[in-house]
Amino acid sequence: METILSINNLDKRYGKVHAVKNISFEIKKGNVYGILGPNGSGKSTTLGIILNVVNKTSGSYSWFGGTTDTHEALKKVGAIIERPNFYPYMTAYQNLKLVCDIKGIKYTKIDEKLELVGLLDRKDSKFRTYSLGMKQRLAIASALLNDPEILILDEPTNGLDPQGIRQIRDIIKQIALLGTTILLASHLLDEVEKVCSHAVVLRKGEILYTGSVNGMTANEGFFELQADDNIALKAALAQHPSIEKIEENEDKLLVYLNNPLEGGTLNRYLFEKGICVNHMLLRKNSLEEQFIQLTAKKSSN
Repeated sequence: METILSINNLDKRYGKVHAVKNISFEIKKGNVYGILGPNGSGKSTTLGIILNVVNKTSGSYSWFGGTTDTHEALKKVGAIIERPNFYPYMTAYQNLKLVCDIKGIKYTKIDEKLELVGLLDRKDSKFRTYSLGMKQRLAIASALLNDPEILILDEPTNGLDPQGIRQIRDIIKQIALLGTTILLASHLLDEVEKVCSHAVVLRKGEILYTGSVNGMTANEGFFELQADDNIALKAALAQHPSIEKIEENEDKLLVYLNNPLEGGTLNRYLFEKGICVNHMLLRKNSLEEQFIQLTAKKSSN
C-alpha cells in the first residue's frame, strides 16, 4: 500500500516545553487516521510541522515516499488547522471562487464540492448567515477544491452541536469512500472510534499506540460474571493465573484478563471449584476503556 506520509523521530521543543517527543508513524493511502489525545498532547504541533507552518527541532518527515519536496507535495494536500477564515459579506460561492483564483483551480469544482458537503442549496447565501457547522463544512469544501490526495483536519467537530457533529462525521466518511486519505486530530474518543480505521494515540508528546482502531480494542477483553455466591466466585477467580483483576459492579463481577481465556475453559475451571455461574458474558473493551488503560500504564511507569 502506498505511503502518503512518513514521520521519523520527530521532535519539537518550545523552550523548556517538550511538545513532541521523537514520534514515528506512517500514513498509508486510503485509510482514515485519527491522532488521538487530550489537549496538550502534541496533536496540533505535529500537524503544524508536517504542513510546514511549525519548525521541527529534530527528526524528519517525507511526503509521498520522498519523491517530491515539501512545497510541491503540499499542493496535493488539503488542510484545515484553524477556524474557517472567509469574507463574511461574500457568498459561499464567491468565497470559494476566490480560493480557486488563488490556487489556479477551475470554477467547475465549486458546485461539486458544495454538493459533497451539503451546501449547494446555500451557495448564494452570505458567509455571515452560516451556522458554525455550515462554516466548518464550507471550510472542508474549500480544502477539497484541488482534489487532494490527503485531507488533514484539526479538531473538525470542535464547538459543534450534536447535529453538526453528525454531519461532519458523515461527510468525512463520504470523502473517505471516494478514495481520499484522511488524517484528523481529535481529543474525542467517540469521534475516532466512529470515523477512523487507524489511530495514533498521543500523551504529553509521546506515542502510546499506533495501529488499527480494531487492533486497539481487540485485546483479551473482560468477562462479566454472576453466581449465587459471588464471594466464593471471586475467591476462585482470584486464583486463576490468566485473571489480572476483579471489580464488583452491583450484583456482577467484572473480570479482567492478562492472557487469552475461553469462556468454556473458565466455566470448567469454576465448575471444578464447585461454582456454577448463572451469568457469563465476554465483553470487548471500548476504545475509551482501552485509552484509559493505556494512559494509566504510562502514568505508572
